[in-house]
Amino acid sequence: FFPLVVFAQSNFDRGQDLFEAGKLDQAERVFESILKTDSSNLKTIEYLGDIAGQNKSWDKAIHFYEKLKVLKPAEANYHYKYGGALGMKALEVNKFKALGMIDEIKQSFEKAIQLNPKHIEARWALIELYIKLPGIVGGSESKAIHYSNELLKISPVDGYMARGHIEEYFKRYTRAEQQYKRAIAVSNSVKSYQMLANLYKNKMKEPAKAESVLQSIKKLNSTSNKNI
Repeated sequence: FFPLVVFAQSNFDRGQDLFEAGKLDQAERVFESILKTDSSNLKTIEYLGDIAGQNKSWDKAIHFYEKLKVLKPAEANYHYKYGGALGMKALEVNKFKALGMIDEIKQSFEKAIQLNPKHIEARWALIELYIKLPGIVGGSESKAIHYSNELLKISPVDGYMARGHIEEYFKRYTRAEQQYKRAIAVSNSVKSYQMLANLYKNKMKEPAKAESVLQSIKKLNSTSNKNI
């Protein structure tokens, strides 16, 4: 038994290394071989779901994430990943079929939040869903703002970026600019600088301001590298 455990562990490490190196096909074969002898290995199943997702094989991803939900229903991230894979699948099917998937997608993200009240990514996913869905099938700017307010309490930078994203989506660019600047003020995160630069470049048509923000990112990266 002990040699089998050691072999499985070394095999898992090899699959993990291949995954991190971007060699997804090879990693998939390794993880599939592990699954044959250990069909309930959560991390192996999750990697196979992640590989399927990166390959945009949404049916396979849904299969693996659903399996994870059954094996460990109290894990928030499994519900989040399942909802994400369902959402991506919904983008590829006809509109009638997609409409039938919306409730399950929402419920998956909401379940992730219920299980982990500080789940940031599930709130971002719900914001995206609510602003892009037509109102007639459940879209709601007010619900999107509700989740951005929740993010503000958990992670101020995410809260300001999310609110900026909502304002930008509805073409309220000056308000979006204000929110992105608040995100920068509380965190100095590269992501918030990038969102502001993209707003200036693509929406407000102010390339000089965009370039100024990009220069700030370069300085930020340079300072970070010096501190390492």
